[in-house]
Amino acid sequence: METVLRAEDVAIRYKIGDFKDIGLKEWVMRHLTHDYRVEEFMAVDGVSFQLEERDMLGIVGTNGAGKSTLLKAVSGIMEPTRGSIQVSGNVVALLELASGFDGNLTVRENAYLRGAMLGYTREFMDQMYQEILDFSELREFEDRPFKQLSSGMQSRLAFSIASMVQPDILILDEVLSVGDGAFQEKSARKMREIISGGATTILVSHSLAQIRELCNKVLWIERGRQMAFGPTEEVCDRYERYLFELQ
Repeated sequence: METVLRAEDVAIRYKIGDFKDIGLKEWVMRHLTHDYRVEEFMAVDGVSFQLEERDMLGIVGTNGAGKSTLLKAVSGIMEPTRGSIQVSGNVVALLELASGFDGNLTVRENAYLRGAMLGYTREFMDQMYQEILDFSELREFEDRPFKQLSSGMQSRLAFSIASMVQPDILILDEVLSVGDGAFQEKSARKMREIISGGATTILVSHSLAQIRELCNKVLWIERGRQMAFGPTEEVCDRYERYLFELQ
């Protein structure tokens, strides 16, 4: 099969220190007198993997492991400090689902706004809007201000809009935990449809049961470092033993 995503020795460095909390003038003065503090933090350090068509990769790791930062680099939001990421095809990333909406606009207006942000045409949104409403189960709320919706309802709308297309690579960050159990199962079915249509998928989830059910490969990262990459059962078993030892 064709390789659609290749990450080689990817590292992402953040700079932290005084300059984040002071103004430009103060920073210049401190810089001239060498009276400032800058520290470097490696959020991701030395991650390598590759995916073929129809692969579904699960990414696991404890909080702060660097999972979401890695996804931002894969989706093109961030540039790696070191290494390279090669992507073949179009990418749809569902990260921080409830962000990017306007709380004062209605559900309908926000649906079209999010569609425009994802590059959908007005014609496409006109065709798909009713299906989006039905899938998100928000038909009775379409004329309400978005800020009146719960965070779960907002995320359901974002998921419904993003899942209306057939991407080459789909990136999901904890989005299959949106809504109640019934909606989670509906979301999982939708993901299976997209995967069966040929999409390569990356899923970050704290649910190992979900990872075991859906993924054929797993990447485990901890404190930014790659711990394992390989078949699902093998890596999940190692990760579970690690979590048990932490208790």
